[in-house]
Amino acid sequence: MVPFLAVAMRNDFGLGAMAVGVVLGARTFAQQGLFLFGGALADHWGARESMITGCLVRVSGFLLLAWASDFPMFLFGAVVTGIGGALFSPAMQSLVATAAESGRGKPDYRKELVDTETSATRPKRESSSLFALLVVCGEVGTVLGPLMGSLLLNTGFDTSLVTGAGVFALMAAVFWLFLPRTQPRACRTRANTPGNGRPAGLWSCLREKRFIGFAAFYSVNLLATNQLYFGLPIEMERSGVGVDALAVVFAYASILTIALQWPIARIMGRYGPKLALPLGFFLQAIGFAALAVMAVFPAPSAIPVIPAIALVTGLALGNMCVLPVAMGLVLEFSAGRPTGAYYGLLASAGGLAVVIGNAALAPLYEHAATPSAHASAPWLLLALTAAISAVSIRHFTPRPLGPESRSFIALNQSKGR
Repeated sequence: MVPFLAVAMRNDFGLGAMAVGVVLGARTFAQQGLFLFGGALADHWGARESMITGCLVRVSGFLLLAWASDFPMFLFGAVVTGIGGALFSPAMQSLVATAAESGRGKPDYRKELVDTETSATRPKRESSSLFALLVVCGEVGTVLGPLMGSLLLNTGFDTSLVTGAGVFALMAAVFWLFLPRTQPRACRTRANTPGNGRPAGLWSCLREKRFIGFAAFYSVNLLATNQLYFGLPIEMERSGVGVDALAVVFAYASILTIALQWPIARIMGRYGPKLALPLGFFLQAIGFAALAVMAVFPAPSAIPVIPAIALVTGLALGNMCVLPVAMGLVLEFSAGRPTGAYYGLLASAGGLAVVIGNAALAPLYEHAATPSAHASAPWLLLALTAAISAVSIRHFTPRPLGPESRSFIALNQSKGR
């Protein structure tokens, strides 16, 4: 609905570019900025309850947008939809993490205590695979959602919004009926284990410097993928392809992800985060660097979309390496603590990186619409940023647990089930 919201505000209600930008920016800020709060609520309420609440809040937001006819109501409705996403997404990721933890069934904790290395490190491959499946399903939605929205636009934007509200209402009903009722997870943490001083409590992620460093470098992944919406249209203008071809390029990115995410996640899960994370960011850096070189010259007349394809390929492959592994690593950082706030902080850090990064890139993009040496500046800056993350993030992966702590966590997890 978001792309069509901008169109409706301009064409149907005559609102200017500034008003549209404020509404869309406020929605993004409400969602990304409140992810940490939404994740903490998921830890407090339970993932099921938070997901249902998020769906109902988003229903309210869509209905407010359908009722809106002026800037204040559009702003209010957009912010409410963002809050719904902030309640929903961290809870969903936390639920997937819980599924990964229990993916091997209900183990005998006495056996777990013997095989502490396996139990403490969690089923890493299984968690990466589950998050990879989440990415694939998301890409299917990315393809089908706008297609459905564009078809519904023929019957009016209000119809599209009411239909969107109906979809989220149906989701809430499905979650209510089929998700198991769970109690909020107790904060049995590494801080309770012998000889371990890790912080405990609902907001423990904010006091864990290693995780904050990890979140800071991981946030570059969201900044990089956000350039598909911010920088890519400018590149399409520079190459003479036109923004009408954006749909084709986005479809290519989605098909690439649907086809390759699962096998790449399995391979990266086998080799571990020390390889997967640097490789993913280096692939993104290569995509930006390739475009930086090509931006100096006119696009190939035969296939002018090649620079855009090079960028999208690097970003998509990099994201496929990084995202499932990083989502699975949150289990290692949390070490038995509730994970909602951890996923929320990871998303909020990404939102902050997008705000700061796009503000820094905006003046550089002013000169990127025509082939010249200046056109390569934003892409070079992004390539450098991704390369720095590739080199640095491996130093912020979770530390391995000692045998005593592993035994304690294995026992508590088995009892918790």
